[in-house]
Amino acid sequence: MSISAKVACWFACLAYVNAGIILENAPACPEQHGVQAYAHPELCDQFFLCTNGTLTVETCENGLLFDGKGAVHNHCNYNWAVDCGERKADLTPISTPGCEYLFGIYPDSDDCSTSYVKCAFGVPQQEPCTPGLVYDHRTHSCNWPDLLQPFCNPEAVVGFKCPTKVPAHTQSAKFWPFPRFPVPGDCRRLITCVEGQPRLITCEEGKVFDDQNLTCEDPELVPHCAHA
Repeated sequence: MSISAKVACWFACLAYVNAGIILENAPACPEQHGVQAYAHPELCDQFFLCTNGTLTVETCENGLLFDGKGAVHNHCNYNWAVDCGERKADLTPISTPGCEYLFGIYPDSDDCSTSYVKCAFGVPQQEPCTPGLVYDHRTHSCNWPDLLQPFCNPEAVVGFKCPTKVPAHTQSAKFWPFPRFPVPGDCRRLITCVEGQPRLITCEEGKVFDDQNLTCEDPELVPHCAHA
């Protein structure tokens, strides 16, 4: 029998587990080696875990749910990121100072902020956004400040005001309609203007910013940034 057929048969047998048969009488795991996690047929905050053939029923921590993709903690994901379908979930919060749920991501201010609060086991930890980004409560992640106007002021966040015109002969003009500008003394970042608003861009890992051609290059091509 193929692995997929075993899994299908296994899920059918799990109906008996859900009906109240003790775990010791549950069907054998479809695979006997490694770790596999399977969704509970009825509950979104529980799942079945097979560890080298040993079956256990696991419960996600408060604020987390199971979707088969989450890796926040013990195979579970943030509740706002999970589509439970017909599965039910207990979303009753267990709150601590600074954390609505024991696990979650929250704004650290009512104002536009370049950081956020990440809660794990009810302990809040302030986390910084990548320079140039701000916390977006809609996505529970960091985003460009120009996408959160008027709540955020991109010029204040980036510390740069985009010019209304760029002289045609300049290097910046070659990137129009998204002109680029160097950040004085910074070998890792540049500023690009999008619809008149600044965005602070960080070069990819292993690259540095060449303030002459306004592109990210290998360090050996930019001697003064070789050790940045």
